[in-house]
Amino acid sequence: MVDQPVPPEVPADDATVGDSLPAGPVYVTPATDMPVWVTKLLWKIVGIAVFFWAAFHVARALRGFLILLLISFFLATALEPAVTFLEGRNWRRGVATASVFLWAVVLGFVIIGMMVPVAVTQARDLAENLPRYSTQLADFLARFNIEVSEQSVLDALGGPDFASSIGGRAFGFGSVVVNTVFQLLTIGLFTFYMTADAPRLRRLILRLFPQERQRELLRIQEIAIDKTGGYVYSRLLLAGVAALVTWIALRIIGVPFAEPLALWVGIISQFVPVVGTYLGGIFPVAIALLDDPAKAIWVVVFIVLYQQFENYVISPRVTAHTMSLHPAVAFGSAIVGATLLGAAGALMALPVAATIQAWVSSYFEVHEVIESRLVGSRFGPPAEPDYE
Repeated sequence: MVDQPVPPEVPADDATVGDSLPAGPVYVTPATDMPVWVTKLLWKIVGIAVFFWAAFHVARALRGFLILLLISFFLATALEPAVTFLEGRNWRRGVATASVFLWAVVLGFVIIGMMVPVAVTQARDLAENLPRYSTQLADFLARFNIEVSEQSVLDALGGPDFASSIGGRAFGFGSVVVNTVFQLLTIGLFTFYMTADAPRLRRLILRLFPQERQRELLRIQEIAIDKTGGYVYSRLLLAGVAALVTWIALRIIGVPFAEPLALWVGIISQFVPVVGTYLGGIFPVAIALLDDPAKAIWVVVFIVLYQQFENYVISPRVTAHTMSLHPAVAFGSAIVGATLLGAAGALMALPVAATIQAWVSSYFEVHEVIESRLVGSRFGPPAEPDYE
């Protein structure tokens, strides 16, 4: 065996240790190399920044397509309760989806088919009878001591070039129609497959998460289906009631095209949040104004009265078990949705807000509120302050 060299013993005395060090200056090499973990962190930050930068530009370039996908997902969620109902009656899911989808398409074509003749006929009549309408409007305003010349009314409505301007815009209108039809077909295709293959799509997504997270995602999906379906079907019921009452009122007043106008008012008043009734009433008021200004006043009176009747009598009973949004929340949600996604965003804002509200409220425990004049009474308005 080879003897190993024995290391020298380290003296315990500090002075001895100092004497054993080599003479001369001692140089310490500075740590100029960056730690490995810092380098990796910097590269991760750069990678994340590049990823989000690329994702932002891709999303901006595909914004129109992504909006179509979002609308399709919303419609598929709205159709889910009806498809599930038929599926529970031993219908195959594909057949149930096709049946519900067919009814929705037929309803859409019926609405469009009833509204197009009204728009075409009224545009033609307005171009032909514009001088007579200007005279009637000037005479009607004169009853209220509002002096307006017939020529000024004629110039405000377009003058002699009104008919030619309609013809000049026909090509642009046709291109808009073609683009709209293409978008509707795209939305219809994605909506059909999202609805028919909804269970398989959910399984594919849930596989990416653990089971505890899967339960949470399924609960959110159930809330979204419940709120969206309840919103759409309750609005369809309210639209039917509004269309029926409006049709009766327009027939009594004597406004032409009562059926399509009533259908228009029913749909716009229910599916455009907050101000839908007044926007929907613009069209029948304009038609009545062209026929007889006095009829237009009666139409305005009816729209205002029916709006109050619907808000305080019909709507609370129909939507009591579907959505419970404060009017201010609903109005704010509609503004945010319209700002982000336009008309589609305004339409989807209310069910999305109701879903978020229901999901968030499930995480908070509700407690009994103590009595105080600051919070009012459970049975009435806040009590009068007592300073004695």
